[in-house]
Amino acid sequence: MTQRRRRRERRKRRTGCAAALILLVLLGAGAAYGIPWVIDQFGGQVRETFGETVEKAVNTLSAEPADFPELTISEEEVEGNFYYEQLNGEEQIIYRELLQGVQDMEDCITIHAGREDHPEKVYEYLLYDCPELFWCVGSSQMTVYEDHTEFYPTYSCTSDERIRRQGEIDAAVSDCIEGNDPVAGEYDRIRYVYEYLVNTVDYDEDAPDNQNIYSALVGKSSVCAGYSRAAQYLLNHMGIECIYVVGTAQGQEAHAWNIVNCGGKYYQMDVTFGDPVFLSSESGENLPGNIIYYDYLCCTDTEIMADHTPTDEVTYPTCESDDLNYYRMNGMYYESYDPQILLGDMNDSIYERQEMFVCKFSSSKIYQNARGAVIEELFPKAAQTLGSVYGLEQVKYTYIEDETHNKIMVFWNYQ
Repeated sequence: MTQRRRRRERRKRRTGCAAALILLVLLGAGAAYGIPWVIDQFGGQVRETFGETVEKAVNTLSAEPADFPELTISEEEVEGNFYYEQLNGEEQIIYRELLQGVQDMEDCITIHAGREDHPEKVYEYLLYDCPELFWCVGSSQMTVYEDHTEFYPTYSCTSDERIRRQGEIDAAVSDCIEGNDPVAGEYDRIRYVYEYLVNTVDYDEDAPDNQNIYSALVGKSSVCAGYSRAAQYLLNHMGIECIYVVGTAQGQEAHAWNIVNCGGKYYQMDVTFGDPVFLSSESGENLPGNIIYYDYLCCTDTEIMADHTPTDEVTYPTCESDDLNYYRMNGMYYESYDPQILLGDMNDSIYERQEMFVCKFSSSKIYQNARGAVIEELFPKAAQTLGSVYGLEQVKYTYIEDETHNKIMVFWNYQ
């Protein structure tokens, strides 16, 4: 069994999906979250769960003289960072103070935040903007005074370990970028990163450092936070704007994904959901292990919001263009149901010995109208072609219905 195949076999048993919601001071009661992402296939279910405890407490002390270090990070250095731009002027100063402090791995960062301010939110936004801060753990402590705060970040490694890990990350990024066409356009770069992470990273909720890029790029094992931050880091290196998005999946589960800028338009992208867990079919056949769900590559708000809900704390860029729909671009998208066209396309996939055939319909109404005939009439007719062309005494095929995305996938067995 190849290494890639072993990774895929492990994915069949994986559970869990964690997003990095930051915070703070280790006092007080916690609130836990956790509900599944479910994909139904032949009556089976794949369940991803997420558990997180968020704790916060603030003790306000009387005024003490504050010793603020000189702020050397300029506005120009962080200007344009998505979450930075969501902050007001005073919060932007705190953002830069925190960034300077964690870059220097200070144990205590004195910031211009009093008891009425919310540096925990600013720190959260900082980590959303900066996937390169892999040594920063979301949980931190702070002591709040009337007119300033002593902020104590938590780091996942020492400064020496940080240098070593950065070298490993740099090597991994170089390996990734070397595999891409240096003159590729923006869409091809985005698709390359999407496929690269799906094909090289194992989903594992127990992976070390699974909230940061080190887990995905070096450890090759992570959760949705690691996938999404790795996509953000790689695409930023390729000169493409990529925003880290937080929200829920299936309406209840904390989750992280991305929004990318391609050609001046914004598109939704979820690398984690691009790598679905496939169960065995009712017939006992194992589906191919190298399938990628392209429904989550450069898709619209409407498409992603079928099973994702972004947080309402910030306003994300609108993603309304459908011109980069993978299935449309590759001849798998149907805006009406024409059985002759569909059967002809199915037969063509068999003649070309393609592993699978996908038909994605433009609306739920068209999908529902076509579904029964595709399964009960067209698949059996295409199976006759399969048997005839390849001289098979017994014909086998496996299909998946994806009602959420108005899509049916069929896998041809040529043996």
